[in-house]
Amino acid sequence: MEYRIGLLRGDGIGPEIVDSAVRVLEKIGEKYGHRFVFAPYLIGGAALDATGEPLPPETVAGCLASDSVLLGAVGGPKWDDLPGDRRPEKALLGIRSAMQLYTNLRPARLYPALRGECPLRPDIVQDGFDLLIVRELTGGIYFGDRGYRTGKYGEEAYDTECYSRTEIARIAHAAFRAAERRRGRVTSIDKANVLETSRLWRRTVHEIAGEYPEVTCTDMLVDNAAMQLVRNPSQFDVIVTSNMFGDILSDEASQITGSIGMLPSASLGDGTRGLYEPIHGSAPDIAGQNLANPIATVLSAAMMLRYSFSLTAEADAIEAAVDAVLSAGFRTADLLHGRPGALGTVEMTDRILAAL
Repeated sequence: MEYRIGLLRGDGIGPEIVDSAVRVLEKIGEKYGHRFVFAPYLIGGAALDATGEPLPPETVAGCLASDSVLLGAVGGPKWDDLPGDRRPEKALLGIRSAMQLYTNLRPARLYPALRGECPLRPDIVQDGFDLLIVRELTGGIYFGDRGYRTGKYGEEAYDTECYSRTEIARIAHAAFRAAERRRGRVTSIDKANVLETSRLWRRTVHEIAGEYPEVTCTDMLVDNAAMQLVRNPSQFDVIVTSNMFGDILSDEASQITGSIGMLPSASLGDGTRGLYEPIHGSAPDIAGQNLANPIATVLSAAMMLRYSFSLTAEADAIEAAVDAVLSAGFRTADLLHGRPGALGTVEMTDRILAAL
């Protein structure tokens, strides 16, 4: 089989970690008889510098012509003073919208070999945890009306949260379908004691739950969810929540796995084309120094194989290779927290390739 993959290397450590994932995909192609054709496009700060736009039309067209897209990271202090509509991060919202990707899957698993790196007490994580955050991606406060105005106390800024029943229903279906393939439990996170959007969210999720009798559904307020993630993360199977709440909670979940450098993600719509990326940022302070952890991006490539190309055995092989490397004691600097013996980006990728 031949697959065309759009590459959005982006900024900071983005080029390094994407190149690691490309090496792993090329090894998978050799091993299983596939051909991956990689087409690079500009995004974020790199696109701003080259074209004056964070998301050039050529990038959008190229991504839409690809079978799927692999993204590194965007942004950095070089572009922090630009207005909001020209910042590199604006490209992320733009490409997700252009590709009509409304479902973001963010798995958070504590590998047995990394229990010692988890900041939670050993008794809390002795049985590990394996949860999936299903985040709505193209609605909510990140896409609502915003601006500045003069109010009672002078200058004001505002951002508007808005959700339709259709947007909530489709992300709820994605969460319940995921739970059917996992352990059959959905926790819907909202702020229904305060927000009207959350009241519509809760009512709609309950309606959709009736279509999945084999899946249990419970509600949890977002502030309680933030506490429960560090108190007892193993209670969760599938979490479904809004754009902003999902953004925040998935970063919290990443830290209890040992490092944000471990978490992949998949952004999906109604078709098979998706956008796959690590959940971490561009880390410009370590860019170009062979220090970045490539595992989240490598695992994002595995998610691409699984969700966009239905190459389950190939995805399993990558995930097993990462598990084997970690079990053998190999670590990048973010997982050692200042202790010696860290592997660089290239060396960790070499270990994963050897395990494959």
